Amino acid sequence: MIKKRTKKYMLMGFQEIKQSLAAGLNASFERFDFRDCLVYCIVMWFALFNVMGQQAIAQELDSLQDIGWPRQVEKDGATLLYYQPQVDGWEDYKVLKARVAFSLTTSEGKQAMGVTSIKAHTLVDMDTRTAFLQDIIYEGVRFPAADVSQSKNLEKLFITLAPTGGETFGLDRIMADLQHGKPQIKTVELNNNPPKIFSSDEPAILLQVDGEPVLAPIEKTDLEFVVNTNWDLFYEKSKKSYYLLVDQVWLTSPKLEGPWVTTGKLPNSMKKLPEGENFDEVKKMVPAPKPTVSPKVYYSDSPAELILFEGEPKYAAIDGTELLYAVNTENDIFVDKGGNLFFVLFSGRWFSSASLNGPWVYAGIDLPTDFSNIPADSPKANVLVSVPGTVEASDAVMLAQIPTTAIVNKKEAEAKVSVSYDGNPEFRPIAGTSMFYASNTQQKVIKLDDEYYLCYQAVWFDSADPKGPWKTSEKIPDEIYSIPPSSPVYNVTYVTQTAQSDSTVQSNAGGGYFGMFVMGAAVGATIAYGTGYYYPPYLFWGPYPYPIYRPWPMTYGVAAVYNPWTGGYAMGRSVYGPYGAAHSAAWYNPATGRYGRSASVQGWYGGRTSASTYNPWTGTYAHTNQGHSPYAQWGNSVAARGNQWVQTGHVSTRGGTAAGFRTSGGRQGVIAHGTNGTVIHTDNGVFAGHDGNIYRRNEGGGWSQYNHGNWSDRSQSISSPSQQHVMSGLDRSQMSRQRGQVQTQRFNSFQRAGGGFRRR
Repeated sequence: MIKKRTKKYMLMGFQEIKQSLAAGLNASFERFDFRDCLVYCIVMWFALFNVMGQQAIAQELDSLQDIGWPRQVEKDGATLLYYQPQVDGWEDYKVLKARVAFSLTTSEGKQAMGVTSIKAHTLVDMDTRTAFLQDIIYEGVRFPAADVSQSKNLEKLFITLAPTGGETFGLDRIMADLQHGKPQIKTVELNNNPPKIFSSDEPAILLQVDGEPVLAPIEKTDLEFVVNTNWDLFYEKSKKSYYLLVDQVWLTSPKLEGPWVTTGKLPNSMKKLPEGENFDEVKKMVPAPKPTVSPKVYYSDSPAELILFEGEPKYAAIDGTELLYAVNTENDIFVDKGGNLFFVLFSGRWFSSASLNGPWVYAGIDLPTDFSNIPADSPKANVLVSVPGTVEASDAVMLAQIPTTAIVNKKEAEAKVSVSYDGNPEFRPIAGTSMFYASNTQQKVIKLDDEYYLCYQAVWFDSADPKGPWKTSEKIPDEIYSIPPSSPVYNVTYVTQTAQSDSTVQSNAGGGYFGMFVMGAAVGATIAYGTGYYYPPYLFWGPYPYPIYRPWPMTYGVAAVYNPWTGGYAMGRSVYGPYGAAHSAAWYNPATGRYGRSASVQGWYGGRTSASTYNPWTGTYAHTNQGHSPYAQWGNSVAARGNQWVQTGHVSTRGGTAAGFRTSGGRQGVIAHGTNGTVIHTDNGVFAGHDGNIYRRNEGGGWSQYNHGNWSDRSQSISSPSQQHVMSGLDRSQMSRQRGQVQTQRFNSFQRAGGGFRRR
């Protein structure tokens, strides 16, 4: 009996199980006997595991954001198959305009090809590299082979089947189309003066101290530690000596400038370092291990970079160019044989010199043309993103301007936002404006007249008091967007906000908010990490014997390397310290532990205690592979990104492999990738021409036009300039679609591999 009841319930859906059992309980307790209770327990366990499995599957499916083309919807026996839109424009990267070719089959089996223009609002999720189309409007539907009467009936059917929202569109596909048009480019004047650049062909580190050393006492010892540095650096007051821990080697010197020598003898006070205070890693090296080879120490009290070779520099030629590149370094070092110059890339900026020892000058506007000839399969193809005029650079520039969007619940956001100051709020003037910014908090608070504006995790709030309460802003004053790059709060000018409804606002955060800025002329624009300006840190001692150190993001000394698949920069090479840059480590949480030091930040190349990624420009971190989104800490209840609108996954059908999808509005469908008896062509090779006709790419090249149910070859019948214009437009669309497909597949491969990234 139990087996029968268990089998019965196992064949039911989870909701049906609950309803059935609940009905039994409510109807008659006597009739719901022990066997039912036992069955209930068994089935609930199965259901629990089933739900857990479904959640795991759903999480896996949610990561498959780009579900491919063409896509197919069925309703009441009718079928709509629509091909990848051909993008004509993307106004402010918020309103998309495109042409779409489609095939419509009635419930009677009659088929017609058509073309339409669409206009849609977009939500962009940069982590998944996906745009989500909302409020799709169809501006004209045309059936070239149908008469007026047939067209009206077909148009009515099309409207009942066509999606009105919830469509996913891979960013790489959109960008490939836009590259053939005139992309919107907004550049900014950055500070491109070179930092200090050191070069070494032996083991070395870069010891950076942000200005004068800030020393904090360690109680019950004769020791102090340096707060504003990227390494474990201590000072023994009685002997006036510094002690520096580099991996498993202790170095000592009477001066920060050196010379530094290895030591096996440490101050006795080192044994008294407190437990659980961010000194745990240091305590493992007390007493000092047996000294080994001493790394060379390069010291700088201002932003600097280190070129580190493994032995004498070795170079290899780049085919088809006059360039050589260094093979035994993680740095991007090149030699131009024609000009006898060295070139190095730091934070997206090129610097040149006649010698590795300098002096170095900014070379972004004088880069040899051979850099643009670096092959795509070259070991150094990664630098193409920083070479003006290349497709890779153009992609990066466009990606930096496409905003990450979210719909924010105003009340829930207001309940979670807060600002803490070190003492009373202190404000410093923003040069060239009448505004002020709060200097003694890690949050971005701006004073304009008698109002205060807070940009918190890419959402704007306002208040009449610097301490709040904060109200979600529906409109941001234009003055905010006049803040210059020389200000440490400049990145907030890349966050815009508009009211969506009485309860929500839409936030848009461009690449500049995350530290990626577009520089150069519009035609040869590239992206760079950081503004290049140095922002002095804020120090607060307060009532404590130790300081709180609040630095601002730095451009150099963080090993910023662009990752084309995340659309952002990764940071943190080992020669810059176990805590990354001093600026980055302390910015995240300057009061971590008792001594106001952060040891929980990890760069992509190593770290101490955390697997999180951190962005010093936004002051946020995330446990994602990219660590890109500021909305990660808000949760879905506060900020819903685009991927909350659509869930995607893979299914199989008799007609071949396809992808299934469902939207938040309940719409479902499939994306065809195989043969289908009711579909003329399913390889995504159908296009809408600028003349309003429908075309298909021939296997051997050239184009065929759809006319009265047949395809006629147009390869040999192109005569007029207007026809040539249409054909050339189709060729560009074909190339764009292929390139977008390749880029999308590469990104998906990157995602499936875990989203990891390492320098070549």
